[in-house]
This record gives sequence, structure tokens and C-alpha cells, in this order.
Amino acid sequence: MLENPQALSDAINQTMPFGKYAGSKLIHLPEPYLVWFNSKGFPEGKLGEQLALIYEVKLNGLEKLLAPLIK
Repeated sequence: MLENPQALSDAINQTMPFGKYAGSKLIHLPEPYLVWFNSKGFPEGKLGEQLALIYEVKLNGLEKLLAPLIK
């Protein structure tokens, strides 16, 4: 996913298309929500890859470093 440098920015600025947090940017999703997805399985396709990436970002405490990429 990170072979394309734009992929991280795209994931950060992607909005959640469904559920309780529909309309929220993925970077703003609460960590427990991402942990739940990690345990149950991320959706198929690009959204699942982006959610998995944001999960790793939050798990490692990197969201503050990425704040300048939020549009």
C-alpha cells in the first residue's frame, strides 16, 4: 500500500462510508473501533487496506505526526 506515497495521505483523508462513524475521516476514528475491525476482519478492498493502515498508525502512536496531511 505504501509503494505509492500518496496512499498514506489518501487513507488519512478517506471518509468512513458506513456505520456509526459514517462521514468521519479514517484518521479520526477511535482506536477501539479499529481494534474491533482488526479482531473481526477489515472489509475487502481498498477501504479495508486503508483501515488496516490507520489501525497501524494509531497502534504505534503516529497520528500526531501525520496531522499536517489532513485536508
